[in-house]
Amino acid sequence: MSFEKEVMTQMKVAMKAKDTVALEALRAVKSGILLAKTESNAQELSEDEEMKLVQKLVKQRKDSAAIYREQNRPDLAEPEEKQAEVIAAFLPAQLSEAEIESEVEVIIAETGAEGMKDMGKVMGMASGKLAGKADGKTISAIVRKKLG
Repeated sequence: MSFEKEVMTQMKVAMKAKDTVALEALRAVKSGILLAKTESNAQELSEDEEMKLVQKLVKQRKDSAAIYREQNRPDLAEPEEKQAEVIAAFLPAQLSEAEIESEVEVIIAETGAEGMKDMGKVMGMASGKLAGKADGKTISAIVRKKLG
């Protein structure tokens, strides 16, 4: 089943269950899909584009929730976090930190990186290789730890 059809199916389920948080999150995904299709003049999005879209939407929700938590507004943070969970369900299983570390070590060995000056090279390869499987902040933190 295509990604867009899966989103529509999940929307129907959320409507029937009267799950407003999930419905709002899924509508955001649908909106993102339509916007991306319009921008690229494409009939369908590639898997890579779909993955980037979902990651972007999850990151937006998590960032918003973090800001609300800083401002001591848990009433606004909780729906954002729940929406992030609903949207994240469309991502492949996320790697553990140990798995990310081992991948980063392999990349460092492949590139011959020897310090922070090579961070860009390592991050470029790691981001491409781990796309959709790990958060960029986590990858960056691990790369800094290994190179620093």
